[in-house]
Amino acid sequence: MKLNSSSLYPLSTFVKHLSRRKYTMASSTSQTLTLTLSAGSPPELYFDDHLCSEKREQQEHQSSLADSPSRCLAGELRFERAWAHWKKLGEPKFIVAPMVDNSELPFRMLCRKYGAQAAYTPMLHSRIFSENEKYRSQEFTTCKEDRPLFAQFCANDPDTLLEAARRVEPYCDYVDINLGCPQRIARRGNYGAFLMDNLPLVKSLVEKLALNLHVPVSCKIRVFPNLQDTINYARMLEDAGCSLLAVHGRTRDEKDGKKFRADWNAIKAVKNAVSIPVLANGDIRHMNDVQRCLEETGADGVLSAESLLENPALFAGFRTAEWALGGEEGNKDGELDQANLLVEYLKLCEKYPVPWRMIRSHVHKLLGEWFRIQPQVRDELNSQSKLTFEFLYNIVGQLRELGVRIPLYTKDAHEGRTSNGIAA
Repeated sequence: MKLNSSSLYPLSTFVKHLSRRKYTMASSTSQTLTLTLSAGSPPELYFDDHLCSEKREQQEHQSSLADSPSRCLAGELRFERAWAHWKKLGEPKFIVAPMVDNSELPFRMLCRKYGAQAAYTPMLHSRIFSENEKYRSQEFTTCKEDRPLFAQFCANDPDTLLEAARRVEPYCDYVDINLGCPQRIARRGNYGAFLMDNLPLVKSLVEKLALNLHVPVSCKIRVFPNLQDTINYARMLEDAGCSLLAVHGRTRDEKDGKKFRADWNAIKAVKNAVSIPVLANGDIRHMNDVQRCLEETGADGVLSAESLLENPALFAGFRTAEWALGGEEGNKDGELDQANLLVEYLKLCEKYPVPWRMIRSHVHKLLGEWFRIQPQVRDELNSQSKLTFEFLYNIVGQLRELGVRIPLYTKDAHEGRTSNGIAA
């Protein structure tokens, strides 16, 4: 797989970044593929080691750039490779964020049907993934339609991370390092956002993958309270070999997304400070937010998490009543509701089996507002220690018979397009 040189990101964009590296931090703060491969299973692509030679013709560098191992490239060529890969994937803008137990294959496929252009796996624990075949087979499943795909790991040991990453690299487009999880379990396990206190370790994780994998390395981060710390952090990751950054515009301590607004200005600052693709995460609740975030941050795409759990059709222009009935005109019943989406999700689960704990979680997220109207139906669900698809389909039918329906809304066609054509 190769790109024409005309599709590569221009070198001039990167010249201004060559002399500004500084790392001092001011604060410390079937159809389904299951992984049973041995570590080190090679991807399909062939990589030419001679790309490392400075004597190669420039044309040969460019024609092979998209398929070159990171270890053979430095400086502007590494930035070009990052952009060549992103362009090869179609420059996806609407992306399913990584969610523990929630961004599994059936849910990813449902979101893709409704406009998502790329997706992350749930966070996978690199040590358990490396050691436990049952964990691998249950927690990571994919299919040929499940691309572009980010396979995300948490880790605090470079060798363990590499072993896990090698098992998935034939089946994904990025191996992503979770540097943003702010939960207590991440503190106890010394991973996620709590590695922000140990930047040398973070750098070693990125370098280990960048020097040994044939797929690009991406990182998902949170911001520091100090903006310059955030910028320095992003530049350090870029120099270590990161090919794409996803930036959640909240700090490690800002766990409540409803209480704390995402700092899109910080994301914009990161985008302006680095030369690799940057994705924005935080406060993406409907397509108006998508458009506004892209415009305000200059990001190359957006991630949505919690909002997608309630509305997997968000990227297709549907919005929940919470965001449609706030006085804004031009919204109409989209002839789709969360019960419809749940039925579609359950059918995907029958096709692509996943643990029942994931399915139960999605039922509660999708039908939460419905259960508030008929709480006895929720109680019946909670009383079941074991679930079946028949029972869950009957739950939907029971709500229908009780007259519950909360539609998802869309914009009228003449009002629902922004200046660049994105549905609002």
